[in-house]
Amino acid sequence: MENFFTHLTWLQALGTVLGVAQVLLARNNNIHNYLFGIVSILIGIWVLYQTKLYADIVLHLYYLFMSIYGWTFWKYGKHKQETPISYSDKSEHMKAIGIVIACFALMVYWLRFYTNSDVPLWDATVSAFAWAGMWLMAKRKMENWIYLNISNVISIPLLFYKELYIYAGLTIFLFIVGTSGYFKWKKLILDDIGRQPAQA
Repeated sequence: MENFFTHLTWLQALGTVLGVAQVLLARNNNIHNYLFGIVSILIGIWVLYQTKLYADIVLHLYYLFMSIYGWTFWKYGKHKQETPISYSDKSEHMKAIGIVIACFALMVYWLRFYTNSDVPLWDATVSAFAWAGMWLMAKRKMENWIYLNISNVISIPLLFYKELYIYAGLTIFLFIVGTSGYFKWKKLILDDIGRQPAQA
């Protein structure tokens, strides 16, 4: 049993290092954040399976898909050119809220009736906001930081409860960087506007 927990601790540590690299690159608007993120996600799936956080496993599979999609969208966009940072429009806000509601409802139902999860509401709430945040991140939208940080705030006590202390520490770090990332991206948008030629 001791070897099992030592194994999980080392995997958490490796996933944490890769996760830190990923979020710092994302904060700096660097597309290569997705490469580090994909490896960290795969490690996280194994750790979460061992600790019965099944909604988070589904979330990580979604992260994997959205990381591949996000890397492609950031690089090529809709017109085969790099997608810039932008604010969400009304339609995108509604879609993000819809993702939260739909994900929460589906996760609660699945966790309660088809798994042995002991924290279905808690786990589902973390996942719901993270799903929306990752979708917004893939679209390179400013609001991704808000949704991801809501997920982080809810996730921190859950991870402590599950005794995943390294991941809890990582999530605290992610919250701090997420807050910083919001203001960093806001500055990048303002700098980009400042570089645009004035209209005659």
